[in-house]
Amino acid sequence: MADAVEQRPGATVVPDPGSEPHDSSRTHVTGRSEYVDDRPMLPGELFCGLVYSPFARARVKSLDLDRALAVPGVICAVTAKDVAHNLWGSIFVDQPLLAEKEVHYAGEVVAVLGAESRDALAKGLAAVQVAWEKLPAIRTIDQAVAAGAFIGSERSIARGDASAALAAAPHRLSGTVVIEGADHFYLESQAAVAYPRHDGPMEVHSSTQHPTETQHVVAEALGVPFADVVCIARRLGGGFGGKESQAAPIAAYAALVARKSGRPARLAISKDEDMIITGKRNPFQIRYQVGFDGEGRLLALQAQLHSDGGAYADLSTAIMERALLHCDNAYFIPNVQVQGRVCRTNHHPHTAFRGFGGPKGVAMIESILEDVARTLGKDALDVRRLNVYAPGRDVTHYGQQVENNCLPELFDALETRCEYRRRRADIERWNVHPANNPRGLSMTAVKFGISFTTRHLNQANALVNVHRDGTVQVSTGAVEMGQGVNARIAAIVAERLGVPTVAVRLMVTSTEKNANTSPTAASSGTDLNGAAAAAACDRIRARLAGLAVQLRDIPGDQWPSRVGGLGTHAELRVGDTAPAEPVTFADGRVTVGGFSLAFAELAREAYFSRISLCDYGHFATPHLGFDKVKGQGRAFLYYTQGVAASEVEVDRFTGEVKVRRVDMLMDMGRPVNHALDVGQVTGAFVQGMGWVTTEHLFYDADGLLVSHSPSTYKIPSVQDTPRVFNAELVFNPGNTVNVRGTKAAGEPPLLLSLSVWTAIRDAVMSVRGRRTGHAELVPMAIPATAERVLRALEPEAFATVEAS
Repeated sequence: MADAVEQRPGATVVPDPGSEPHDSSRTHVTGRSEYVDDRPMLPGELFCGLVYSPFARARVKSLDLDRALAVPGVICAVTAKDVAHNLWGSIFVDQPLLAEKEVHYAGEVVAVLGAESRDALAKGLAAVQVAWEKLPAIRTIDQAVAAGAFIGSERSIARGDASAALAAAPHRLSGTVVIEGADHFYLESQAAVAYPRHDGPMEVHSSTQHPTETQHVVAEALGVPFADVVCIARRLGGGFGGKESQAAPIAAYAALVARKSGRPARLAISKDEDMIITGKRNPFQIRYQVGFDGEGRLLALQAQLHSDGGAYADLSTAIMERALLHCDNAYFIPNVQVQGRVCRTNHHPHTAFRGFGGPKGVAMIESILEDVARTLGKDALDVRRLNVYAPGRDVTHYGQQVENNCLPELFDALETRCEYRRRRADIERWNVHPANNPRGLSMTAVKFGISFTTRHLNQANALVNVHRDGTVQVSTGAVEMGQGVNARIAAIVAERLGVPTVAVRLMVTSTEKNANTSPTAASSGTDLNGAAAAAACDRIRARLAGLAVQLRDIPGDQWPSRVGGLGTHAELRVGDTAPAEPVTFADGRVTVGGFSLAFAELAREAYFSRISLCDYGHFATPHLGFDKVKGQGRAFLYYTQGVAASEVEVDRFTGEVKVRRVDMLMDMGRPVNHALDVGQVTGAFVQGMGWVTTEHLFYDADGLLVSHSPSTYKIPSVQDTPRVFNAELVFNPGNTVNVRGTKAAGEPPLLLSLSVWTAIRDAVMSVRGRRTGHAELVPMAIPATAERVLRALEPEAFATVEAS
């Protein structure tokens, strides 16, 4: 690892070598990309609609569907009585597909209608009569804690003696970090089309990140074997975790209507319905105590994390585990005790969201470091640099060594590149003048572990078919949702076989070709599926290499394609082991010694020699060993690392935040596709920026989401992007454990958006400190909305107004 570090002086920036475009780029910009609801309607196909609860918790006193079924064009209705197995869940099987006697969140579905037209469906839904009896509901984390309403058991990760170290620490701070939820706001809402085939199986096209789970949930709902359901996911119009688990019931509803009617059935819910029904990023409430010395070096941390899991488990316990694992982020803390508990509330079941639980733990420690610095009168960057993982201080609180650590170099490089010290001095001078809108500057880091923390999910399989013209088809369990996983896998396969990328086509993801696959999630889509495809390519390549060695010594007129049909010559045979003699696959040619032939020509000769040009590869992530009970072990294959510096300006009259400048450095190892990685880095940052500033969820008194459209829920627009936005990738050849030496780009950059939140706090605390004459620590919930920022700037004014 030391050699790898020495190869990165100053965190060398990677120039774009000329990346291949996204495989769907042309069809996207021309409007020809097909999504689930773009599929042509078949004769007799039905439109589906949902009947759901408007209350957080209620008893279903009666459900009358007769008037709806009397509407011309309404063909059928499905209720809990039509479901063969009515419970599902990714971790705990606890959630009804269709509620029957009681609902536990606003948006919980009690019935599904199937109709021949959208107009008939709307009239049918309006005719459904449900008598509800409202029941007391748990709406907050504090209410759940008081009621003892939890999902799963308490989780704990510890190192050293945090209590003793806290008691002995020269300085201590305590506080609470409140983190609210956020909607995924993918452009394509949840959608599925189910086709009952004449020979029995159900074919389901779903906007899902997890075709295998969708297949299984549909099969269980129908009461048929898994093999009688095929789930196909061509592409998604965004997912961000929101379609990892929660796409499955949508597909099941369509399949249930298709089975009952014997006709194709389509369910594509509106954006409003999608936001009302589906779960969000888990809200968290974190209470902590931290001990530190006079220099700002962290000595001990105790934290209690509570999350809002919603009405059912979904993935919330795994999300909590990830939050506990990321409480250290990029910093060494010798004594740690972090505990987490998932609360059961009457909200939609919250679910995976880009970063999973990682952003919650990172928000806590980055906020703590800001407060430690302000308490001691130091620059927060100096405190971070003092605590960052470094040689001799490079083992996490769960016992994993931080290998290939380039965090110190990243901090140092970005400090220079973004002119941090000059700008800090400029901001301090600017903030002295009361008439100026206050500005803030903060640099935060990310150390994001890459792997599923549930061991069996770290596997993938791939089918690679080489055709006689040298072109290649690849089928994997990866789902393309805009992130470019298909383009990355194509590049890996092309490099392995030495053919141009345009010769490689990624096929539609389908459970009949790739079974028992994991979700495209945890930033592992390319890692897992790319490695599986590479394994298949290596076996094909070994056979072709052996054939090339033999062909070199055979006259061209006696090659298999010339004589195979006559049967005059013995067949050439090869094994699955590559020959000892070096064989090169590059630029569409295969070369051994001074002999060279086109890859397509070699593929043709293999076919005439009855040598397999197809193979199936399976990959299981090595080196993992995390004990969930003890909270110790190697949880991740490697870490993606990065740093970002954000500068903000706060309008002192409105609280509106403008992000003036962002500088980012991300360690992507050896990028498979530079342009796509930059797109992921910048896109993740802006998405996270929305989460920490403007994306605020509002619920009415009955627990129904009110902010369920773009008019009431503000995601970032082009006007919100940083005025200056510098995002660069650094070259890190030291990551040798992953396929092709690359690193995951999907989730880690989102966590760097917390630098915007800490910069807002920096601006607010600068103003408050100037007014009060001492260091004032100002808590700020996420999202830091304009109202919250203004209240933090002018608490006295708000107190006066509210008192009057």
